[in-house]
Amino acid sequence: MTQQDGPAPSRPAGEHGTTTVEQGRFCLARCTCGWRGPARRARSLARSDAESHLRD
Repeated sequence: MTQQDGPAPSRPAGEHGTTTVEQGRFCLARCTCGWRGPARRARSLARSDAESHLRD
């Protein structure tokens, strides 16, 4: 089962919107641009991956 960390905010075209998704015991970050972060056991690390992606 996949679970998101809240509703995905609406973004203007071209802007990135990240969310975290749980898959079993792991959590990963995803972006509206198609980017996916590595699977992490800690949600905080997945959120950090998403923040890093937004800065890049």
